[in-house]
Amino acid sequence: MPRRANTNRLLVPGAAAVVNQFKEEIAAEFGVNLGSDTTSRANGSVGGEITKRFVTQAQNELKQ
Repeated sequence: MPRRANTNRLLVPGAAAVVNQFKEEIAAEFGVNLGSDTTSRANGSVGGEITKRFVTQAQNELKQ
């Protein structure tokens, strides 16, 4: 199956670098080496944690 091009647009320049750094930090916390040699469950746990932390951060900002 051919891969589709990523159509996500970044609204803030430089956001990709920050998200990638965040992803690496969480992977290190979980002891996961991101990449094709890692199970999709392990890679997915990192993505799920990123989402959880972003939602928590947004909720805290809305409370202020």
